[in-house]
Amino acid sequence: MIELIRVHTSRQGLHEITERVRDVVRRAGIREGLCTVFIRHTSASLTIQENADPSARRDLEVWLNRLVTENDDCYTHTAEGPDDMPSHIKAILTSTSIGVPVIDGAPALGTWQGVYLWEHRRAPHVREIIVHVA
Repeated sequence: MIELIRVHTSRQGLHEITERVRDVVRRAGIREGLCTVFIRHTSASLTIQENADPSARRDLEVWLNRLVTENDDCYTHTAEGPDDMPSHIKAILTSTSIGVPVIDGAPALGTWQGVYLWEHRRAPHVREIIVHVA
């Protein structure tokens, strides 16, 4: 089963999509297999991260913004603003796809793990994510 989900982001940062991925896996109706999640963009990414303490998300967002700064003199790709090139660098440092085993009809995530879309642009976007369950 393949399903497209759209995520409306309102800001830069981590946006949890765990329940939406779980819903796709449930609808697929398989007991064991693999769930692949793929984002169709070059300025956003996917990650699996802690979903219990919001301070972990904030710290990750602050750390990545400090690692990849805006307005660096070496950037030439700036047509869409100062967050343009940094968003591509952040996406290449993270991931455009993740794989999660399916066990007993559900994603086999750990107790404190969640699936996140990581929006690297500051402006709101509609992001397309493909979820494939087999």
